[in-house]
Formats: sequence, structure tokens, C-alpha cells
Amino acid sequence: MTDARPLVIRLSDASAGPATPGMERRQLLQTRDRWVGWVRTEPGVSSGWHHHAGNDSYIFVTKGSLTIDFGPGGRERVIAEAGDFIFNPAFAVHRETTAPEGEVEAWVVRVGDETQVENVDGPDPD
Repeated sequence: MTDARPLVIRLSDASAGPATPGMERRQLLQTRDRWVGWVRTEPGVSSGWHHHAGNDSYIFVTKGSLTIDFGPGGRERVIAEAGDFIFNPAFAVHRETTAPEGEVEAWVVRVGDETQVENVDGPDPD
């Protein structure tokens, strides 16, 4: 038999993530190739353009509406609302924007062992 056992990490005990104006992040778990966290973003906040290197991101929106801009010139977008699931593949240059009428809360899982965030000037022009 193994000594493996479930682990409970309370959101109130999670470590604070990087400071970003308008965003509250909590890191719940980080292993060699997985990162799990929670994020709350204030209404009308846009992130800068970035990607997550070789890490795939899995996002479950629990509150609000989140828009992700991506693609050539940043002209494509997806919109996810509470109850929606987003898959954001490795190296996908994007930015997130919350709707002006309410904050967003989401759970995020990243799988891969590269740096979590790479800021960039923007997407490829075309």
C-alpha cells in the first residue's frame, strides 16, 4: 500500500500570487509540472498581452464574464461566462478582459513545467 492521501488546501490558506492591479490571485498548489490557483478580477480590467510558455491552461469560470482576445492582430476572441470552461493552449498569445458590469472569479490549472507567464508586446500582426 502507499501512503498517498488527499490534501485539503483552504483558499484562505493559499499563498498570494503575483501582484497585478485589479487582480487577486491565490496559488493553491504547485508541483514540478502543475500549477493550481484561483483568481478574482475587478470589473473592466484587461491584462497585458502574454502567453504561458509550454503550459496548457484549463480555466473554469465561476462568476462573471471573461473575454480572451487572441489570434493574428488580436482580432479573434472567445467569451466565457460563469459555468463555462476554457482551454488555453501552450504558447497562445492572448489577453483577458472582464466585463465592465461585474468581477470575474475562476479556477485555473496549468500543466507544464515552464515559466507561468511570459509578457509580450502583442500578438503577431497577421
